[in-house]
Amino acid sequence: MRNIKMTVEYDGSRYKGFQRLKDNEMTIQGKIESVLSKMEEEDIEIIGSGRTDMGVHACGQVVNFKTNSQYSVEKMQKYLYEYLPEDIVVKSIEEVDDRFHSRYNVKSKVYLYKIDNNKFHKVFSRKYATHIEKKLDLNLMKEASEYLVGEHDFTSFASSKSKKKSNVREINSISIQENNDLIEIYIEGNGFLYNMVRIIVGALIEVGHKKKTPQDIKTMLEDKDRSKASDTAQAKGLCLYKVKY
Repeated sequence: MRNIKMTVEYDGSRYKGFQRLKDNEMTIQGKIESVLSKMEEEDIEIIGSGRTDMGVHACGQVVNFKTNSQYSVEKMQKYLYEYLPEDIVVKSIEEVDDRFHSRYNVKSKVYLYKIDNNKFHKVFSRKYATHIEKKLDLNLMKEASEYLVGEHDFTSFASSKSKKKSNVREINSISIQENNDLIEIYIEGNGFLYNMVRIIVGALIEVGHKKKTPQDIKTMLEDKDRSKASDTAQAKGLCLYKVKY
């Protein structure tokens, strides 16, 4: 049996998230599996590097699946490009070692969050960036982000729906860049809790608006209390940027 690895890009605007749902066909996993199963004439189940929530996008989601098909990877990619919706594209496809697992072999993930900090939102990027009219203080946001880098218990930055046994994760780096009032926040870590990136961004936005101080971020980490943390930033500004193996 062959093991196939794919890198997938998708616009999550109209989907219920990555993970397949029994009562809803509008998921990324469901769409890809449906096309693959028709092509291969067998039931195909893909494994993603992780789940993205409803409305979240991906530039570099990685999945793998097992198949008995003898189709070339080039033919697979061509078929997927033809029959998948236009907002889901398989950017690359290759046959890999049987031991490769898109989730278990992940070393780190990079998420990108975009903020449109112009007075009026940009029409052609409105689905992929959260519009915030009031100017953000990037220097304060960068100072606050330094407290988050490293290994911490991120209980304060996880949704109450998170079911993980441990909330300890390691953030490798946080980079905040700005160009023409488009702010890009890159967060790389060895793993993320449910809504963790969006809650972190929500906290940084509050710091940028001087509703919280950088020191408050440190206190939030130490308190390990979700009720004391910030609101969750909108889904549409978030993109799974890259998965590293």
